[in-house]
Amino acid sequence: MDQLFEKRKKVLYDFMGDDLYVPMRIKEIAAVLQIPREQRDELKEALDALVEEGKAVLSKRGKYSRGQAVRLKGVFQANVRGFGFVTPEDGSGDVFIAEENLSGAFQGDEVEFIITAAPSGRRREGKVVRVISHSVTQVVGLYENCGNYGFVRPDNQRYLHDIYIPAGREKGAVTGHKVVVELTSYGGEHMKPEGRIAEIIGHVNDPGTDILSIVMDLGIKTEFPEKVLEQAVRVGKPVSEADCAGRKDLRDWQMVTIDGEDAKDLDDAVSLVKEGENYRLGVHIADVANYVQERSALDREAFERGTSAYLADRVIPMLPHVLSNGICSLNAGEDRLALSCIMTISPSGEMLDHEIAETVIRVDKRMSYNGVAKILEGEEEALCENREVVPMIRQMKALSDILRERRGRRGSIDFDFPETKIVLDEDGKPLEIRPYERNAATKIIEDFMLMANETVAEEYFWRDVPFLYRTHDTPDEEKIRQLSAFINNFGYHIHVRNEVRPKEIQKLLGKADGTPEEALISRLALRSMKQARYSTENTGHFGLAAKYYTHFTSPIRRYPDLQIHRIIKDNLRGRLREGRISHYAEILPQAAVQCSMKERTAEEAEREVVKLKKAEYMRGHIGEEYEGVISGVTRWGIYVELPNTVEGLVHVADMRDDHYEFIEQDYELAGVHTGRTYKLGQSVKVRVTDADKVQRTVNFEIV
Repeated sequence: MDQLFEKRKKVLYDFMGDDLYVPMRIKEIAAVLQIPREQRDELKEALDALVEEGKAVLSKRGKYSRGQAVRLKGVFQANVRGFGFVTPEDGSGDVFIAEENLSGAFQGDEVEFIITAAPSGRRREGKVVRVISHSVTQVVGLYENCGNYGFVRPDNQRYLHDIYIPAGREKGAVTGHKVVVELTSYGGEHMKPEGRIAEIIGHVNDPGTDILSIVMDLGIKTEFPEKVLEQAVRVGKPVSEADCAGRKDLRDWQMVTIDGEDAKDLDDAVSLVKEGENYRLGVHIADVANYVQERSALDREAFERGTSAYLADRVIPMLPHVLSNGICSLNAGEDRLALSCIMTISPSGEMLDHEIAETVIRVDKRMSYNGVAKILEGEEEALCENREVVPMIRQMKALSDILRERRGRRGSIDFDFPETKIVLDEDGKPLEIRPYERNAATKIIEDFMLMANETVAEEYFWRDVPFLYRTHDTPDEEKIRQLSAFINNFGYHIHVRNEVRPKEIQKLLGKADGTPEEALISRLALRSMKQARYSTENTGHFGLAAKYYTHFTSPIRRYPDLQIHRIIKDNLRGRLREGRISHYAEILPQAAVQCSMKERTAEEAEREVVKLKKAEYMRGHIGEEYEGVISGVTRWGIYVELPNTVEGLVHVADMRDDHYEFIEQDYELAGVHTGRTYKLGQSVKVRVTDADKVQRTVNFEIV
């Protein structure tokens, strides 16, 4: 039978290779080859096999032609509407996979695929021909009992099917439990995935279960192994005089920490004095590398986590609290070991000289962003309570302004979006959602940390040793062209020569500053940027218009910072010789990939938690009306953002006053009969109609 099938395939392949052959449907091929009607099924099987092998191509019109489709590899990402995309491993753009061409691919699978269509100027389309491996082994979702079996509805809507749980594999779960499912079968064309309950997270109505479900779904570890905790306790001893030997003693320098009111891990302190006209700025960073030794259990755990995650109701730290909130936290009045970057800066903001040193410090005062802002605003009570540091705070503001203005001159882009502040009650219920604006104090710390990061990156670039840089590549030309075409609607223009310059984006944001479309243009400009990442190659930072940039200032919560502290300390102690250089050259590429990946995961967790709490908050405001701004326009409706940062969808099906068509080039929906239009940046009044905590969505209707 197999021989007959292979022979049939060969006949068809040779037939399609004839010079006179034109693309045909099955019926036409059967007629030409005189294949009886009763053998049409076998003909289709043979043709479909040729398509899967890449030897034939099936067009949208159902016509077959000979193809030399190359089999490519990539990672499959599902879409909630049934189709998906494959991200090729060669780095080329995503390939669209229609629902009928998934071939049983599951979210996150490594797959082999072929390109089936690549229309000029449109996205490529393809077909999955083989699943190479599954990367997802566990899924988080809501369990429902159905008598002698159960199923789990995944929280992540990219998992397109419910997961069947056979009797005896529910592990005591009952309807309403959030659970972790271990997949035992990934299903296929006509079969659902199957699994067993591995862990019960809690009931859907229990406090904290919602956020914990997001965390566990993304594979973020919440508990430290006992061995790691024990090691943290052993190394977290108070600073002794022996620890201070060989270090620069800065305990008599006036310095402060400036953080949010509820911050616990204080990993940076700042000092500032005037020396004539020049400023001597000190950025003092907790010497975490002194306590977390390379290859230790602590180090392996920190590398696996990559970063801390800051969620609405909790912090999931990279290091155990006994370190991050203890000996590695620069608490006021206590001796602490630090790595200091001490910079001499001219009145124009030019770096004149710098020193990077292992130090011992003692912070004089813990300050908050709001407290510093009150000092700078001249509030009497704040001035009295902090009189000893007021002169230094005022000098810090002056230097911050200088540094910010200098960065602005070179083209640094400042995307000043308000973050979301979520206030929760004891049970994790959202009481308030509002914008969390930066103030003068947050900008001071931001400016000083940027200066230290650039200084460290430049020194170690010229030392020509293995290092980890924070890079941000130039945007794709196509995305900038799309941005340029859109902003023309508002009368703006970007000068693009061979490639866009950061200063052009900065000028655009400056022109839009204070206008109704400011937030919209800022958001679209940001979406046109590439994502920043960690790299062993110093390719510069486009957004900051910086030739050299790294992450040096947060080793408590970011592994890259901890890693480069080790390199710096090896250099300061004269240990950065051939053996160590080879060691770092070997391990840093993997560290760059791991840290970039874990950063993305933590960011996704933070975004999903914010969406969850926004939806939960709006559940209590259904029927209420708000003024908002259109923040997105799509074929399926318009997205509207409220002043409190909540974004919701007005579905086109609910816009019943007209039939609306999507005008892609203008980012607008236009009414066919009334001529009414809805555009990006337009103010609208909406009513809340629904908010779904599970899907993390909010729905509006136009008032």
